[in-house]
Amino acid sequence: MYLGIDLGTSGVKVILLTQDGQVKATQSSPLSVSRPQELWSEQDPESWWQATDNAMLALAKEHSLRDVKAVGLSGQMHGATLLGQQNQILRPAMLWNDGRSYAECNALQNHCPEAQSITGNLIMPGFTAPKLLWVKQHEPDVFAQIHKVLLPKDYLRFRMTGDFATDVSDASGTLWLDMEQRCWSERMLQATGLSIEQMPKVFEGSEITGELHKDIAQRWKMPIVPIVAGGGDNAAGAVGMGIIKEQQTMLSLGTSGVIFSVSDGFTANPEAALHSFGHAIPNTWHTMSVILSAASCLNWVVKLTQYASVEIALAAVENNQKSSSSVIFLPYLSGERTPHNDANAKGVFWGMTHETTPTDLVAAVLEGVSFALLDGLDAVRSAQPISDSIDVIGGGAKSQYWLQLLADVCNVPMAYREGGDVGPALGAARLAALSIQGRGGSYDTALHDICSKPELVKMYQPNPKKTALYLDKKERFQSLYQRIKGL
Repeated sequence: MYLGIDLGTSGVKVILLTQDGQVKATQSSPLSVSRPQELWSEQDPESWWQATDNAMLALAKEHSLRDVKAVGLSGQMHGATLLGQQNQILRPAMLWNDGRSYAECNALQNHCPEAQSITGNLIMPGFTAPKLLWVKQHEPDVFAQIHKVLLPKDYLRFRMTGDFATDVSDASGTLWLDMEQRCWSERMLQATGLSIEQMPKVFEGSEITGELHKDIAQRWKMPIVPIVAGGGDNAAGAVGMGIIKEQQTMLSLGTSGVIFSVSDGFTANPEAALHSFGHAIPNTWHTMSVILSAASCLNWVVKLTQYASVEIALAAVENNQKSSSSVIFLPYLSGERTPHNDANAKGVFWGMTHETTPTDLVAAVLEGVSFALLDGLDAVRSAQPISDSIDVIGGGAKSQYWLQLLADVCNVPMAYREGGDVGPALGAARLAALSIQGRGGSYDTALHDICSKPELVKMYQPNPKKTALYLDKKERFQSLYQRIKGL
């Protein structure tokens, strides 16, 4: 069997994968985010390790882990995890949705105008490099102590193995990677005052980076096994859904919202605020659009409207559908990436009247996130063709109502498959399996066998009448941001 560990923003999820590719068991442990100031978003890396340990102990209590052959890692991207000379944590990790470094983005662009040609991406506050410039500017004592810069999942790797390593797909989100060569760019590192010695070694997703510490193995009641490089959460999620071939496309409906499409070699379209990253599969790349707030908007509005749970709020919307509701929601609670690249964008409810109900607000949030994802889908289409249907993963994908809404708004069939709720962890476990079964010249065969598409649960077909109804509202949604963005 194989283990997949996914470090998300809201929690750590671990899965146990059988030799024949079935998810035998899952466990999770929650995490919280600290927002001490506007645009800030931080977590304590020690909380990542405690959550991982809790989830693994719970898994080991329910299932024997004696037959585990390898472990794969996945995690939230872009986070700046800073370690000192004694490998101590220097400050809370600045997360992917931390927007404080927008001024440093301009400084980095001016200092390194060739950044787009090296990285294939716009310089955005979410990326790791401008975060380090912010630390250099505002916390010089911390910057001076930096021994290693790690991405979130790679801090877990360090705690598990003692190794400093990462993978191509996760490293793609730093702005320090030469995207075409799939290795660190000395020029980009120099532009932020760092060196290659302060970076982890870069591996392909299914390559082995080290072995589990003996004491950790004993604690988790499992053998000392290889740990593979793994992938950033979206690339790992794509591997979990079998999205490994050109034009295959996935939508991730988690804390953030992502359109992920495998590209024909390395392509870049930074003008559309698209990301062009390496995949967790060797010699493979992908194009990706990102909205910073997706399912997190739903959790927020459920608390705002005081529904007892997300499930109850969704049921209320489904039972009280009103095509005449004029309420529009801009889901920019953490600023926005694609297509606006605007760290200062804000969430907005517009069009409310005395008759507006809490249910209308929840419905507007679901629609607003869907319209924002359509903006991202259009940006991806501007760079490359996509598949005829889109596979959906993430916690938000558990809602059949939302999946049908996405199909109607985007006018594309949406497919929900087995494992869609554990996509990144499943992908991490598949990469672990690939590291063992792909040895000895059989990599391509193993890739085909291990990373096939999971069984289809349901396909959501667009309703042409509803698609037509949403067209006018989508245009008003897009116009609203343009009219108020300077305020």
